[in-house]
Amino acid sequence: MAIGSKELRPTELDTFENERLADELKKAKEELFNLRFQSATGQLESHGRLRAVKRDIARIYTVLRERELGIRATPAPVETAPKAAKTSKKAAKPASTEAETAEEN
Repeated sequence: MAIGSKELRPTELDTFENERLADELKKAKEELFNLRFQSATGQLESHGRLRAVKRDIARIYTVLRERELGIRATPAPVETAPKAAKTSKKAAKPASTEAETAEEN
């Protein structure tokens, strides 16, 4: 049985971009800090969560390092289609009237 967060499976991490991985790493480190603090003060309820968060951090570091070495492919950035430029009718009319006046001369 794999220990760790369900949303941070290795197959899921492959789809994340480097920026998202860095964000997930930051969140995991903050959670680990809070869990260690709770453990030190005796307030920690689930000691297994410490191990799971450590493994999540290790998975993220592994994916980042494999991408640096070229072992694992970096996902292609998702390109959003550019929005069609809306031209107002007022802006389109003067341009056509200027062209018509140039033709008349």
